[in-house]
Amino acid sequence: MKAPLLSLDGKEIKKIDLPIQFSEEIRPDLVKRAVLALQSNNRQAYGTKPEAGKRASAKLSKRRRDYRGSYGYGISRVPRKILTRRGRRFYWVAAFAPGTVGGRKAHPPKSEKIWKQKINKKERRKAIRSAISAAVVAELVKKRNHVLPKVYPIIIENKFEELDKTSKVKKVLEKIDLKEELERVNKKKVRAGKGKSRGRTYKKKKGPLIVVSKECELQKSAKSIPGVDVCLVKNLNADLLAPGADIGRLTIWTEGAIERLSKEKLFV
Repeated sequence: MKAPLLSLDGKEIKKIDLPIQFSEEIRPDLVKRAVLALQSNNRQAYGTKPEAGKRASAKLSKRRRDYRGSYGYGISRVPRKILTRRGRRFYWVAAFAPGTVGGRKAHPPKSEKIWKQKINKKERRKAIRSAISAAVVAELVKKRNHVLPKVYPIIIENKFEELDKTSKVKKVLEKIDLKEELERVNKKKVRAGKGKSRGRTYKKKKGPLIVVSKECELQKSAKSIPGVDVCLVKNLNADLLAPGADIGRLTIWTEGAIERLSKEKLFV
């Protein structure tokens, strides 16, 4: 499979061969499994306070000669606490048990629960290869509502990695016909529900993923563009290539990233 190599002006320099990772069979089921495994590792454990609902003294004696007990009163043997008393006359209310007011939960969430999911190495690598090959199929990319340029897949010369200003990066993205895509991603929506008051006021769209070959200036300069992610080729994962387990993210590759994929045989 061949693809055009573009300059910073958006002009075609030459055609290059895409490595074997781009011809992998597309497996949405494997990609979903890999994404869920990644997301589960980032999940924060939560649980109730161990003593919640158990802080009331609700031990009620059933013995005949215990004057504080419930023996002979004809009441059910639910744990109860003393609400008021007058001499030897007590008034109890049910407490502690799950069905009572202020009682403990029957089966509360436990903080010691392990959320982490495992995935086999070969499955994980195959999922990444599958997401890579899906990212160059124009029909799948359009299904994710990305606005595609005329030339796709997008591979840019290595000078792209040296750009140290956000304005320069935006100009290059506009020259390779991604202006409409950046406008689409720039729109954000107010979230429905309680998340608005929990630091998640806006829902933001996912834009292009830029894959670079090494640590470079582009990682900082493209950081503030809404929806754009920059990733080293060796650090690629299923969640970056298929956010939300939905394959076909619009991906921009640098020439060096493609060379590293083929030379080092990454994810094979």
